[in-house]
Amino acid sequence: MGKMPPDRNRALAEHLRMLRTSRGLTLQDLAGISGVSRATLSRIENGDVSPTAETLGLLASAFALPLSQLLAPLEADFQPLVRHADQSIWSDQENGFSRRSVSPPSGRLKLEMIECTIEPHQRIAYDRPAFPDHEHHLLLLSGALSLTVDGVRHDLGPGDCLRYRLRGASCFETGVQGARYIIALA
Repeated sequence: MGKMPPDRNRALAEHLRMLRTSRGLTLQDLAGISGVSRATLSRIENGDVSPTAETLGLLASAFALPLSQLLAPLEADFQPLVRHADQSIWSDQENGFSRRSVSPPSGRLKLEMIECTIEPHQRIAYDRPAFPDHEHHLLLLSGALSLTVDGVRHDLGPGDCLRYRLRGASCFETGVQGARYIIALA
């Protein structure tokens, strides 16, 4: 198991217990969903041990929460301003896709804004969402984008905004024009 200062370990233990009980789950229920033994879950919730990164990943999946929200009580106060130069960018060169995290990083915030760019003639498909029923608001800034959500195709032009809850497969497609958009995730 990992090692953390006692006060941070206690905060995490209490948060994990609250997440489990607020969902009406017993330790045995959570063990079945997560694949983490009931004994280990009990030791974690009692603050006897700190969970490993692997265990945290299993719990995040079981609770359908991003790891950042699972660890939210461990954060120091976040900086409210993140400069453009300091925003993290992830790129998928093979699919002509880049993703810039616009929002200040914090698991305490419920809304996250991301700026994305997709080059022309690209198709990016997802079989299922990371978090079912996740609310998205997509604002197309420039270009053209076809977005298929749960079998329904939406053709977007600059200034169009599409709000949806992601429950199943989705597909982002560009034609002769690429697309640049902001997506807000709540």
